[in-house]
Amino acid sequence: MATTETTDGSGPRARPAVAVRPLREEDVPAADRIMRLAFGTFLGLPEPLAFGGDAAHVQPRWRADPMATLGAEVGGELVGSNVATNWGSVGFFGPLTVRPDLWDQGVATQLLEATMAYFDAWGTTHAGLFTFPQSARHLHLYQKFDFWPRFLTPIMVKPVVTEGQTPTWTGYAGLAEGERAAALHACRELAEAVYPGLDLTREIRAAADQGLGDTVLVWDTTRLLAFAVCHAGPGSEAGTGTCYIKFGAARPGPEAGAHFDRLLAACEALAVGQGAARLVAGVNMGCHEAYLRLLARGFRTDMEGIAMQRRNDAGYHRPGVYVIDDWR
Repeated sequence: MATTETTDGSGPRARPAVAVRPLREEDVPAADRIMRLAFGTFLGLPEPLAFGGDAAHVQPRWRADPMATLGAEVGGELVGSNVATNWGSVGFFGPLTVRPDLWDQGVATQLLEATMAYFDAWGTTHAGLFTFPQSARHLHLYQKFDFWPRFLTPIMVKPVVTEGQTPTWTGYAGLAEGERAAALHACRELAEAVYPGLDLTREIRAAADQGLGDTVLVWDTTRLLAFAVCHAGPGSEAGTGTCYIKFGAARPGPEAGAHFDRLLAACEALAVGQGAARLVAGVNMGCHEAYLRLLARGFRTDMEGIAMQRRNDAGYHRPGVYVIDDWR
């Protein structure tokens, strides 16, 4: 075994032998427990396993793509996991979590080495992650893999307003099969206009097939102007009482801001229909105008993370791009 220094400087100790493999279905509950324990411990919660409430992050992502979810074993016991997400040319990973008693023992590094192999196999051209800006431990780990901190990503929340004008929109989940194919094509075409090769097909299908929420589609006659993949309710990435915009984008161009406003209104209408009390959206501050539109609509920052991007590449996080995505 390799050795590493103890965190208290008291001398070398044995580093555990780690085996990394795709997560199996029977591993998912244990991976979820480790995820909650790790985040709850890091954040100093009095009951670490209460982290996240009834929202789910490991299970829906495993179901969407089981082979892209990695588990780390020590002595045949699951001790950590990571999920790689494939959005066409764009990829990100997380939640990456390790059992707290094995922190700083190389488990996360080996999970990341396997994750980078996925990005290489997928031909990912823009990769990133969401992490804690105040944690030197996290920043140092990811920098070893050529991920660099760029803009803050505020997670913004607004109370859902049940009165007011209802915008015109359609939901992907309610479409007939032939209409779904056309909608997916339109979403791919719009995403391609935002960033070459960006493709949210997997997220759109997962939200509908797993009953996690719906994808909001805003049209101008036959042309898609904006779309957003939203989760709502327990067992999704939102949790009870919440509608969470996991990804949203408006068609680039002179009217992008107006299209984005219509999209936000449509997402709030979906939240009303889902019985949600609050609407959540994370926005990379590189998309400055999108952040301003969220502020104008009444969103306020609840917490902040930071986007770390491979090769320090901005990708589509730049002025003039109206995108919601927080890569959690």
